[in-house]
Amino acid sequence: MPEYPDIELYLSSLKPRVVGKTLEKVRLGSPFVLRSVEPPLASTYGRKVIGLRRIGKRIVFELEGELFLIVHLMVAGRFQWKEANAKIPGRAGLAAFDFGPDGGTLILTEVSTRKRASIHVAQSETSLRTFDRGGMEVMNAHLDDFAARLRLENHTLKRTLTDPRLFSGIGNAYSDEILHRAKLSPVKQTKTMTGEEISRLFEATKHVLAEWLERLKAETKDGWPEKVTAFRPEMAVHGKHKQPCPVCGSPIQRIVHADNETNYCARCQTGGKLLADRSLSRLLKEDWPSTLEELEEYVASRGSAR
Repeated sequence: MPEYPDIELYLSSLKPRVVGKTLEKVRLGSPFVLRSVEPPLASTYGRKVIGLRRIGKRIVFELEGELFLIVHLMVAGRFQWKEANAKIPGRAGLAAFDFGPDGGTLILTEVSTRKRASIHVAQSETSLRTFDRGGMEVMNAHLDDFAARLRLENHTLKRTLTDPRLFSGIGNAYSDEILHRAKLSPVKQTKTMTGEEISRLFEATKHVLAEWLERLKAETKDGWPEKVTAFRPEMAVHGKHKQPCPVCGSPIQRIVHADNETNYCARCQTGGKLLADRSLSRLLKEDWPSTLEELEEYVASRGSAR
């Protein structure tokens, strides 16, 4: 799912292309992508784009007359920038936003069998605020406010960072990177955190998000962000299962739960303790290793037994 750096990159790429342009029409490749009926989508046609903003992981097009188009990319939604009146691609194409012959066409795609991306239309700032889950914008926050938000509920750090009611724009990928930078376990309970740990997490969150936004902007330059992905070779731990940690060289571990995977370094983040992975725990049962050293011995013994 595109997160804070990816959404901000889309916004910076969209701004010179659509702000000041007229939205002539929105063509739907799939009727199910439109999730609101009032005001009608047609009410946005012929209106100038006067601004862009982000609400959590949603991209908002502000139009004349206090109308708003809200796009949520969800997990697999992506944008493509094409020439004016470009054709909506076959299976993946959900919608096309036409900005006139002197502008171009923004294509919304979703390469997934589960179509989750959505478009809403809202009239007035009051209606727009209903899309705000209430998450804190960490980049604009003070440490004391961050600490108070962190301690609102007692959950694991991974769950807390990715909860849109608590923090805005952080998802599975960048929470892994943040926790690795902060040297904190993804399953540490928020109510057990010391002031020093909270300060470390606060700084890591701001630095990781800022660094990745600048990195993505530098890669894209004046072009269009074609490869918005949660898996990047420069990442420290996310998507790096069994690969060496860039800090200590230990193999990156994972916890698999439903559709999500948490990646972490046992040596850097959990004092060498392995966190139980449900899929492996079911297989190994009582043989599940509790430390990184035991896992290395287990792997070595399996190799020598062949």
